[in-house]
Amino acid sequence: MKTLSTTVLAVVALAAAGGAALAHHGWFWTDDGDFVLEGTIEEIYLGNPHATLKVMAEGELWHVDLAPPSRTAAAGFVEGVAAVGDEVIALGQRSADPDELKMKAERLTIDGVNYDVYPDRVGS
Repeated sequence: MKTLSTTVLAVVALAAAGGAALAHHGWFWTDDGDFVLEGTIEEIYLGNPHATLKVMAEGELWHVDLAPPSRTAAAGFVEGVAAVGDEVIALGQRSADPDELKMKAERLTIDGVNYDVYPDRVGS
């Protein structure tokens, strides 16, 4: 009986951990419609678990999630292609919570160059 209880607890723990991973990396928290954010880059982070930008748009600071570092780099969005102060257009989905200034980007456009961090999703 102790082995069964231990197994059940292990399965529950793994399911919870998997849910947390999906919650963090999935798109479930976003709205279904396309969203475009235009603003100025305030901060760039290219590390794990995924790259992010802070973007000032119409006086509000937005958090923009990108892809994991390897996927972001494969899209060409690497250190040096953008800097704080650059204008950016981010295409993707915003948070389903209208009070949250957060989005997940599929594409960034900086100085006329597109960086498709989720090319399979752009325009879908």
